[in-house]
Amino acid sequence: MAIASGLFDAALNYLWDETISELRRRVQTYDLAYFYDLAVTAPDRRKKLQGPDDLPQVSDFELISAAKSMALVSEVGYKQLDLVRYMRNFASAAHPNQTELTGLQIVGFLETCIREVITLPESTVVTEVRRLLANVRANPISNAEAGRIASFFRELRQSEADNLGQGLFGIYVDPNSKPVPRDNVRLLMPSLWPHLSEPTKQGFGIRYGRFVANHDQQQADFARELLDTVDATSYLPENVRVAEIDEAIEALLAAHEAMNNFYNEPPLARRLQALVGSQEVPNLVRQKYISALVKLYLGSPSGAAWNADPIYTELITNFSPREASMALLMFRDLDVSLKLQHPQPRDKFAELLVLLGPKMVGRARDLFAAILKFSGPRDSMRLDSELLRLANAVGS
Repeated sequence: MAIASGLFDAALNYLWDETISELRRRVQTYDLAYFYDLAVTAPDRRKKLQGPDDLPQVSDFELISAAKSMALVSEVGYKQLDLVRYMRNFASAAHPNQTELTGLQIVGFLETCIREVITLPESTVVTEVRRLLANVRANPISNAEAGRIASFFRELRQSEADNLGQGLFGIYVDPNSKPVPRDNVRLLMPSLWPHLSEPTKQGFGIRYGRFVANHDQQQADFARELLDTVDATSYLPENVRVAEIDEAIEALLAAHEAMNNFYNEPPLARRLQALVGSQEVPNLVRQKYISALVKLYLGSPSGAAWNADPIYTELITNFSPREASMALLMFRDLDVSLKLQHPQPRDKFAELLVLLGPKMVGRARDLFAAILKFSGPRDSMRLDSELLRLANAVGS
């Protein structure tokens, strides 16, 4: 009727208001908390959004963007809706402008909103995710059920897996969540974790950092608990990782030098491995980390901690060429030299050279070749003038 009367600005406003109302209705019937977690990532804003009455505080752009993430609208539909939103904001009476709308344009926008939102049927994945989230919140999930759900994770597209991960994370850190939902998330998240993208995993670490910065201690504790569940401490913010990696190194070195080190080293080594993960070791603790790993790998005169040794091997294998050259320079260290007086550490040093060899580049290759050819006692390498000259060239 508005179009027929030539009221094109009013028609566009009516159409957009109806579309937004329909999207709000759909997110309410889907999972409102899940929607808020996707739409608003800032913790201070997210805390204020709880029920349906808070939906107007979410902007139209945030609404359609989160609806796309939840698969309530398609990617193509999202782009078309964003165009309608833009025209409503900048080409209608909503803002002063010089643009003239036409009836044909409005009819096209009407078709878009009807097809992509108002009459769009719910996809199978949307139905399954909604049912899953409702079940996670309401009922205990058994191990057998978790296995069946894990097979569903393999069918998800990357964006769908990421959004589900966001939803489960939101359930876990919600201070109002009960023990049963958290138990369910802890059961499911390890199976979903391999399907999540790196930005999503990093985002969980960032959210933990925000909770800490905002003094939301309860949510920070829950976020850290979930990251620990999936061995994802390597995704913690760098300032947190620096402190925890440093603490883990100190604890590991203390256990290495104490009684019962064969028994005490492995769990501490696994903790360090989890903190490092696949991320780059922060520069502030890199030298300490490399120095510790070399000493731990060489072991003691009585041998290496055999349960921890595979962990040290894997961490050294993951060295970058720069880190490998830093490890090679450890022959100058007095503690390393003292270890090399004994047969067991000398054998481990030969194995260390095998691990480091493929990573040698530039001047480090000359030093590596000279160490291989060195004919004197290994513990006297730190006193050899030629090796020290080559080492200085590597370090410069």
